[in-house]
Amino acid sequence: MQAPAGHWRSPVTATLMLILLIAVTSAIITFNVNRREENASFQRLASEAEEFASLLELNMDSDRRQLELIAALANDYIALDTSKLQAFLDQYPGNGNFFSRIEILLPGDLVLSANGKVTNAEGQLSFEKEAGLGAHISDRERDLNSENYVVRHFVPVSRSGEILAMLYGVIDIGTLGEELPYTPYGGSAAVYLIDGATGDFLIDTWHPEPGNIWESGSRPMAHGYNDVQLRRGLIEGESNYVVFLSNTTNDYLYFYYMPISINQWRVALSVPEEVVFADARSVRSMLNVMLILETIGFLLYLSWLIRYVRRETGEKQRQLDALNYIYDVEKLLFNAHVHRENIPQALEIIAKMLPAKRVSFTMLRGKETTANYVWEEGAAVSSKSSGEPEGMSDLTSIPIEDADGAVCAILSAGGLGRPSACAAMLKSVEFSFAMLCSNARSYWDMKQLGENDVLTGLYNRNRYEIDLPNLVNGCRENLCCIFVDVNGLHELNNSQGHEAGDHMLRSVADKIRSCFDTLYAYRVGGDEFVIFVCDKPETETRQRILEMEDILKGKGYFVSAGYAWASVPIKDVEMLIKDAEKKMYLQKQEYYRNPVNNRRAR
Repeated sequence: MQAPAGHWRSPVTATLMLILLIAVTSAIITFNVNRREENASFQRLASEAEEFASLLELNMDSDRRQLELIAALANDYIALDTSKLQAFLDQYPGNGNFFSRIEILLPGDLVLSANGKVTNAEGQLSFEKEAGLGAHISDRERDLNSENYVVRHFVPVSRSGEILAMLYGVIDIGTLGEELPYTPYGGSAAVYLIDGATGDFLIDTWHPEPGNIWESGSRPMAHGYNDVQLRRGLIEGESNYVVFLSNTTNDYLYFYYMPISINQWRVALSVPEEVVFADARSVRSMLNVMLILETIGFLLYLSWLIRYVRRETGEKQRQLDALNYIYDVEKLLFNAHVHRENIPQALEIIAKMLPAKRVSFTMLRGKETTANYVWEEGAAVSSKSSGEPEGMSDLTSIPIEDADGAVCAILSAGGLGRPSACAAMLKSVEFSFAMLCSNARSYWDMKQLGENDVLTGLYNRNRYEIDLPNLVNGCRENLCCIFVDVNGLHELNNSQGHEAGDHMLRSVADKIRSCFDTLYAYRVGGDEFVIFVCDKPETETRQRILEMEDILKGKGYFVSAGYAWASVPIKDVEMLIKDAEKKMYLQKQEYYRNPVNNRRAR
């Protein structure tokens, strides 16, 4: 249904376009702000990692300078006996940023500790190897006197270009995570220091014992990330991040990693998603609240606008709807004399138009009801052969008159929403129903002419062809086909005229009607008749055939009748008919073998 084009269409369209423009603009701004906040969150993640890496490197440099100063002072004691050197070491307990104690590696792979203990480190530490590397930091190694993991910060003790010993600070891996120079995200992030060459953890604030990242197994990654990407990034020293699902907390963690200038070490942070995007989510929440309030405001305004438009244009809309309903009813009833299923559909449209809970249409012929159609709310549409609908409250009815002014139908409605306007609305479709009655009457008359034999009143060949495919459906037990041929019709027409022949055919048809109580009786040719009888005993059918022959013989008319009988289901009705016709011809031949009945002799 189209709404009436009125003064309100342009303002409403302009208002909707304005609302759409504001909504789209708000969505774009919200999207951009969200994206900017998310980018800021990623930048902070990188900045936190860079800050931690920078301070780590700065503290390592500070430790090196302190160790180099101690090594320079150790020159004066290197040539002395062990007790003098031990006394020197006792003056410098572990007070670096990271190392907890200092030791000296001497030629012969001997290690002198501050407590005066001398340890043979052969197989664990090599003086030649460490001296060849100069000042450096080792990767994760085992301590000489325990199973703990340590890192050694080496500086050479040299004189005149000759390395006399290697001084080193021992960094205890177990306590390194407790001496961090910086705690990213205020302690909400787990901090890692990883050897990219081996995967060993040097710092791991998440697990109680440092392990190996490659030996800890694969992690369920978020879409777009995988273990191969992480491994390649750590080995090749990339700055990047992956997102994986924590097996402990079942939350997504953002794992950011980057290289530092010490060996092949990598700094890494794992931060929960809610921490990474805390600021972005706060901004997003405020924006969402703004969008919700904006949407509520738009909906309230739009609701008021729609109510205003409906109030102002309701009557015009109802008038337009009524015209459309009338047009739809007219279209449905145009050919409803052929398609009777259109009538209940038209009644349903009328029910919407009134509105009504029940609408009926009763077709009349004189004072007799020929058909009754009913549409009722909440029930399937129906057509009834006779009778008026029951339970019609607030009943309103109008007569439908034909061209001669005679009442041909009644249109009724009940359960009305607006009783005062009902009669006028029903009269608006009166002409369409009057045309239906006229068309139905003409169609029925034409159908009668097309399916009935004018001379005998029986069904004709056309109706025979229509009924034949469905004959078996009307039988439950058996079906009998009777083929009747009138003997001597041609001779009677020649000798006494066609009026006598017509009288003979009518007499035969009358006896077929009276002897066989069936709807299926047809004149299929000039002097040929076919009768079908359902669910009758064969002996009874045979008796009726003989009765018909005897009565006609008493009037001077002779017929040849053959019949075929079969039980349901019947595979081939055509074969049944041919069998009956064959028996009829055998009886006809027997009739004409008598010289008295021979047509040539006559």
